[in-house]
Amino acid sequence: MPLFGNSFSPKKTPPRKWASLSNLHVLDRSTRETELGLEYGTPTMNLAGQSLKFENGQWVSESGGFLGDRRELQRLRKRNQQLEEENNLLRLKVDILLDMLSETTAESHLMEKELEELKQHSRRKK
Repeated sequence: MPLFGNSFSPKKTPPRKWASLSNLHVLDRSTRETELGLEYGTPTMNLAGQSLKFENGQWVSESGGFLGDRRELQRLRKRNQQLEEENNLLRLKVDILLDMLSETTAESHLMEKELEELKQHSRRKK
């Protein structure tokens, strides 16, 4: 019996009789897609009671009211631009207020430090 030999040697498993019991591997690609549900079709969604579908890289309304969609889209784009401008203005105001706060805080700390130095100086004179 070797010292460093392999003492554990499991029995080999017998080969499988069938790779798969399913006959889907025999079918062609289109039949498999139909059987397995791999054909998704065009994506659709419903927003605010309006049904949209995705075609040629854009969301298109399934209903016929295309002019109303364009007007609504223009109105929403204009509102979005207004909100972005307002958001930028508010961010600028917040930045200015933070700068003012940090400046005031720094001045306050300097004044407190000067006051402490004056108190210590007056104590030394007594």
